[in-house]
Amino acid sequence: MTDWLVFQSADIAASRVLQHAPTRMAPFDFPFISDWVNRSHHYGWPYVFKLYWFWKGSLTQSPSNSSPKERSGVTTRYWDCCKPSCAWSGKAAVSSPVRTCNSQQQVISDANTKSGCDGGTAFTCANNQPWAVSNTLAYGFAAVKLSGYTESQWCCQCYQLTFTSGPASGKVMIVQATNTGGDLGSNHFDILMPGGGVGLFNGCTAQYGSWNGGAQYGGVSSKSQCANLPSIVQSGCNWRFDWFSGSDNPSVNWKAVQCPSALTSISGCTRNSQAGGAPGTGGSTGGGGTTSTSRSSGGGGGSGAPLYVTDEDDIGQCGGTGWYSF
Repeated sequence: MTDWLVFQSADIAASRVLQHAPTRMAPFDFPFISDWVNRSHHYGWPYVFKLYWFWKGSLTQSPSNSSPKERSGVTTRYWDCCKPSCAWSGKAAVSSPVRTCNSQQQVISDANTKSGCDGGTAFTCANNQPWAVSNTLAYGFAAVKLSGYTESQWCCQCYQLTFTSGPASGKVMIVQATNTGGDLGSNHFDILMPGGGVGLFNGCTAQYGSWNGGAQYGGVSSKSQCANLPSIVQSGCNWRFDWFSGSDNPSVNWKAVQCPSALTSISGCTRNSQAGGAPGTGGSTGGGGTTSTSRSSGGGGGSGAPLYVTDEDDIGQCGGTGWYSF
């Protein structure tokens, strides 16, 4: 009877301490508890209470709500004009699929419209190109593939990338995942930037009538070549050589963050439950390029992507040095 009262007291105390923590029920481990009862005869009830409290605490902590930790990753670049994966319905629990645009940059309302890379009329909107918010902070969109996660978890989630190599080292970019790369490696962010290379599929000719975007993988090799692209996407191409300082597939440290409204207003997609904390504001590293906290979300832009790599239009592309090595 004494042992029972001890554990009743321990359970009540532990529950009160942890009542505000996210809970995840687990089966009651009677053999384990019985062992604690036996130990109580030798060590006393305070020892048992302490062990029980930590055991219950370990069961009630929710991994999805833990503090975000940075992980290392790699980046590449692409701009294939295809309908992004997260633009299809049913990919994740979101407000609506990522927006797509037709060849006149008008937003398409039907999420089931066929991709322009598969003979349809849905393309990546021009306003999915990256832009500088400040000398040390930029916003944009990306195709991703993350170890231990699935498309339903990363579709329309935002991530903070801190570049750790190359001329952009120390700068920060917040990207919203709008596509899934079937040809990407682990913890890989394929950043959308015009003139970044079309990769396996080229929907740009169908969308713009002609496309002179440089090499299939890697795209243009100088800022002057950005002038060969349609005028509506030249600013995103220039961004690569201005704010991004011509970086070629830099490594990153990344973590999930809440999406800035400047990104979700373009993509039209917000997760019902976002992971991570508030996004950073960049460091003190110098930089360049026009800065702005927002970009138009109307015609001439659109957004990102969801998942299910089952069709060619669902596969993100990558380019730049080492694109094939991951």
